[in-house]
Amino acid sequence: MPPPPHQKPENVLKRAHELIGVNQASAALTLLHEHITSKRSRNVPIASLEPVMVLLVELSVEQKKGKLAKDALYQYKNIAQNTNVGTIELVLKKFIELAAEKVTAAQAKADEVQSTLEATAGTASVEDLEASETPESILLATVSGEQSRDRTDRAIVTPWLKFLWEAYRTVLDILRNNARLEILYQSTAMQAFDFCLKYARKTEFRRLCELLRNHVQTAAKYSAQMHAINLNDPDTLQRHLETRFQQLNVAVELELWQEAFRSVEDIHTLLNLSKRPAKNIMMANYYEKLTRIFLVGENYLFHAAAWSRYYNLLRQSAALVATGQSKKADNPPSTEADLQKAATFVILSALSIPVISTSRSRGAMVDFDEARKNKNSRLTHLLGMSQAPSRAGLFRDALSKSLLRRARPQIRDLYNILEVDFHPLSICQKISPILAQIGADEEMQKYILPLQQVILTRLFQQLSQVYETVDLEFVESLAQFPEPFQVTRGTIEKFIMNGNKKGDLAIRMDHATGVLSFDADVFSSAKAAHAGSGAGSAEAETGSVQRLQSTPSQIVRSQLTRLADVLYTTCRYIDPSFNEARIKARDAAFARAKIGAEKEHLEVLARKEVIQKRKEKASEAQAQKEKEIARKKLLQEAALQQAEANRLAEEQKIREQKRMATEREQIKRKEVETMLKDMKLDGLEGEDIDSLDSNKIRMIKLQQLEREKNTIAEKLRITGKRLDHLERAFRKEEAKKLPEDYERQRERDLAAYELVKAQTLKEAEQKHKDDVELKHRLTRLVPLYESFRANLHERRRDEFEKRRRDADRELEKQISARQKEYREKKLREKREREERERALQEAEERAAREKEEERQRLEARREEMAKRKEEMEKEREKAKEIAARQLQREEEAMARRKAEKAAAFTAPIRRDAPAALERSEPAGPPRLQLAGKGPTWREREAAARASGQAPTDTTPPAPAPARAAAPIERAPIERAPIERAPIERAPIERAPIERAPIDRADSGDRAAGPPRLALAGSKPTWREREAAKASGGAPSAAPVERPAPVPRVASGRGIPIDRASSGRFENGRDSKDVKDAAPAPPAEPLKPSGAPGKYVPKFRRGGDGA
Repeated sequence: MPPPPHQKPENVLKRAHELIGVNQASAALTLLHEHITSKRSRNVPIASLEPVMVLLVELSVEQKKGKLAKDALYQYKNIAQNTNVGTIELVLKKFIELAAEKVTAAQAKADEVQSTLEATAGTASVEDLEASETPESILLATVSGEQSRDRTDRAIVTPWLKFLWEAYRTVLDILRNNARLEILYQSTAMQAFDFCLKYARKTEFRRLCELLRNHVQTAAKYSAQMHAINLNDPDTLQRHLETRFQQLNVAVELELWQEAFRSVEDIHTLLNLSKRPAKNIMMANYYEKLTRIFLVGENYLFHAAAWSRYYNLLRQSAALVATGQSKKADNPPSTEADLQKAATFVILSALSIPVISTSRSRGAMVDFDEARKNKNSRLTHLLGMSQAPSRAGLFRDALSKSLLRRARPQIRDLYNILEVDFHPLSICQKISPILAQIGADEEMQKYILPLQQVILTRLFQQLSQVYETVDLEFVESLAQFPEPFQVTRGTIEKFIMNGNKKGDLAIRMDHATGVLSFDADVFSSAKAAHAGSGAGSAEAETGSVQRLQSTPSQIVRSQLTRLADVLYTTCRYIDPSFNEARIKARDAAFARAKIGAEKEHLEVLARKEVIQKRKEKASEAQAQKEKEIARKKLLQEAALQQAEANRLAEEQKIREQKRMATEREQIKRKEVETMLKDMKLDGLEGEDIDSLDSNKIRMIKLQQLEREKNTIAEKLRITGKRLDHLERAFRKEEAKKLPEDYERQRERDLAAYELVKAQTLKEAEQKHKDDVELKHRLTRLVPLYESFRANLHERRRDEFEKRRRDADRELEKQISARQKEYREKKLREKREREERERALQEAEERAAREKEEERQRLEARREEMAKRKEEMEKEREKAKEIAARQLQREEEAMARRKAEKAAAFTAPIRRDAPAALERSEPAGPPRLQLAGKGPTWREREAAARASGQAPTDTTPPAPAPARAAAPIERAPIERAPIERAPIERAPIERAPIERAPIDRADSGDRAAGPPRLALAGSKPTWREREAAKASGGAPSAAPVERPAPVPRVASGRGIPIDRASSGRFENGRDSKDVKDAAPAPPAEPLKPSGAPGKYVPKFRRGGDGA
């Protein structure tokens, strides 16, 4: 069964509305989904598909069919992304707006339900007003642990929140890595962040951050695809930065500090990729969020460094805005109050950096590992600093920038107490008011705990310089803080243990006596000098501690250096030569320096110039090398991208082929199953379905249809027969009742007729009465009507006459205009007719002229052809005469040669004619005189011609002189070729000479052939008979003389056969056919050769034959 025909989008939309109208929204959604996902929809105009897609989105949101909407949106994006991107944005925005409206409506419904429940629970549902809780509520609270509000939200709002989250994720997946849809992608991400922040969805926020991170990685991996985003584009990178900053803000608001730190790393990565510097307002937000992240992570060192970077950025922004080099909108607010606040927090955060580490650790050396170094390095790069910050470095930077003057007064006092004028016995009395002020401020209250740690550290460091043992209660009295921030004894003990563990303190505690003993061993180390002993610590900067007096251990460690200093001072005072030598050495050094100062200065300048040139060359070489490396890298990347693109295209092609093959198989199987289902053949198994094809199924279907047809025909026949019998029975019974029925019908008709007749008469009578009454009433108005009509006629007669005259004048005018128009039309038609006739006459004359010219040309051509023909005839006659003369000369030459040959043949027979034999030319090989051999027929013929009678076989040959004169008597025979001269149109190849070889079969005609035997009773041959006819006598047995034929060519084989008197010409036709035949061409002239009797080939014969 073929697939259903593809419908137009308009028809699908109309059908969907019809289904919605009959409450079949699910079927309408399925119909729209199938139409969008169909392959045939790819060629449909986008303008027609857009309403279908909008309705599909609306229905999917109504029915919470997110998967169907996702499939349809993916397909619609593939269809429209190359032609119309705006329609994709419209549909996706519509999808998100509808989902957000559903969430808002669900929230409002939940509020309404909750208020209803609370109102009901407060009045009607509580039977005992003294009972605070019902047993049902207690049991439900025990099982679920939720309030009614939570259950209401979970039942009503949560499903729509989940659907909205799936909508955001679907839209982001559809829009990812597409440069045309990048703006919508960023705006959707912003909306998703607002969704997570509004509904406090922390889990979804983590998933959203990971999703965006994966999208960026995918964009960098598949950057060679069509319409892929380019992270090197400044605008694209700026949009991604804005999105990441919003992500950072939301993470901080949700207090997801790990996600905030990952967002900071993402921002730092994008900033490194960006070729355009970020705006100051964005960087200010970046550093401000870093301060919060580091504060939550208790990393006070980098927290103070972040505040320092933030303050530097504010100063820079204020300078740029003041000089007009930057817009105020691109910079953070940098008023004096903002700068004072930033400076205050820089000083306060720097003071809060612990002098010793407060983090949990397993030893001083554990923190100094590679992981800690890597972490500090990462954090340093995040702040954009070249080296790791330190407590002393931050204070130096703050003092150099005069931050103390900008900070608040209490913070300045705190700095002086802790870093300048620290006294352990009065520290708490001085610092308590300041801590109270700091605790009153919510933003500064977070720094009280680290400040207490710093105060305790300073306290114990200075107590260790003065006392060897001290009572713990005395220490507690010294560490007195304001009431909300009191330090307990346990806190002090914990701090002492941590300091001893880190190696920052050397204190022993006796819990029995409550005494603290400071380490007094002169050979012990008061502080293990481990740089970076803890993250966020001051890193053992002992120089920052105010020294009251040296400890015994310090005295022991420095006694040798002090002894050396004292001895050196003593030598200076008691030994004058020591001072003189030292003074002379100093003066000599000054003199040498003065002498070589100028030279050294020039050498330094020259060396500086050389170094500068080398640096320039090195930089140029490095730039060239980097350029070459970049070019090679680009080529390699292009080659890799091309190879990857080819591979992907090949894989896509293979997948497409497999998919098409699978779809074909599925369609075929579905078609077979549909056909079987239509035929109701459920008995076939699965393997039978796979083995069946469409032809077999059609055959089975045709057989089934034939059976059904026969069955239906049989049923119809039986039913028709039954109906015939039933109808016949009905009519038989009906015939019995027809008369009665006729009578009843007749009575009813008659009664109805009478009734209608009476009513008609009554109505007519009444109508007549009314008409008569109306006539009498209107008769009184007739005079009035007549007078009114007469007056009206009189008034309107003049107007009618005037109008009639006007109409007559108008009619006359129209008639005259029509007559004029008619005359003009006739004149125009006459002129047109005359022009047509003139054109026709000109055409006829032109045709006659052309015909006459053609006839004259034909006549001139005929005359020219006739002249040509006459000239050709003259040339032909001239050629005939030339040929005739040529032929005559040839015949004369042949006759002479024949006579000479005849004389040569007769010469050997005559014994008394040696002179004639000597004059004759040799004609072939010598004839042998055999014994008993008689004369040949040629000899007999020659003897007969010489004697003038018919020769016989026994007659001896005639004398030679008579034979010599024989050629002269054959002159009349030479006229025969002249009569054949007019035959000119015969082809040259049919000349008589060419048929001569046929007669050569008789070898006895040649002088060199075998001897003729004179047999008894021999009859004359046909040649003898022909010769006798030519001589005028009857044929006889004896040989007769015949005229010599025209020889073909002189040769040494003897005289050729004479065919001139055979009654046939050279072309083999009888003489009677000569009249009807075409004239033969002139004979080919013969060219005499250098030797007697030599045959000359045809292609060597010349044109003249003399």
